[in-house]
Amino acid sequence: MTKKSGPKRGRPSKDLAGDVQARILDAAQLLFLEKGYRSASIDDISAAAPASKPTIYAHFPGKEALFAAVVARAVTGLTDFEGFEPEGRTLHDKLASLGTAIVERVIEDSLGMVRATIAEAQRFPELSRTVHDAARDRSVNAISRLLNETTQKLARSPKGAFGGKRSLATAQIFLDLILLPMLFRSLLGEMPKELKKELPSFVRERVGFFLAACEAGWTP
Repeated sequence: MTKKSGPKRGRPSKDLAGDVQARILDAAQLLFLEKGYRSASIDDISAAAPASKPTIYAHFPGKEALFAAVVARAVTGLTDFEGFEPEGRTLHDKLASLGTAIVERVIEDSLGMVRATIAEAQRFPELSRTVHDAARDRSVNAISRLLNETTQKLARSPKGAFGGKRSLATAQIFLDLILLPMLFRSLLGEMPKELKKELPSFVRERVGFFLAACEAGWTP
C-alpha cells in the first residue's frame, strides 16, 4: 500500500514567499486604518499578514518605516492613471470624466489613508510633507499628461492652455477646482454616497468654469 503524503510543512511556497511584502503591507494598512498608528502593533500585523515578526523586520526596520511604506503605496495607487481613457465626445465631457474619476478614486479608495496621514502629521512631520509633495507632483504630472493627450485628440482646444510650460500649472488648477472641495467635505464627515450624488453636476460646473477661464486667456 502506498502511503499518502500529507501536507508539507516548513518553508512557504515560492508564490507565498514572494507575496510576503504585499501581505504585510495589506495587513498593516488594514490595522492602521482600524486602530490608528499608535494602537496597531507589530504583533497584530504579524498575525494578520500572516508573517513572523523577524520576517516583517527583514522587510521594514520598524513600525514607522512600515507606516511610511503603506502611505507611499497608497499615494502610488491614487496617482496611477496609466491606461485611463476619459469618456465622452467633447472636451467638456472628457474633462468631466477625468475629474469624476479623480474624485471617486480619493473618496472611495484613499480617504482612510488621507485621514491616517493627517492624524500622524505631528508625529511624522517629514513623512507628511513628503507624502503631500509626492501626491501633488505625481497627480499634477499624471493630470497634465491626460489633459495634453485629451486635447491633442480634438480639433479645437482653448488657446494652448494645456501645452508647454503652462501644462503643469494648468493641471494643478484643474485639481484644485475639482478635487479639493470634495476632499475637504469628505474629511469633515460627509458620506461618500451623498457626495457621489452631487458629483456629476459639481464636476461639470467646475469643468465649465475651468474651460471658460482658459478660453478667456487665463494665465497660471
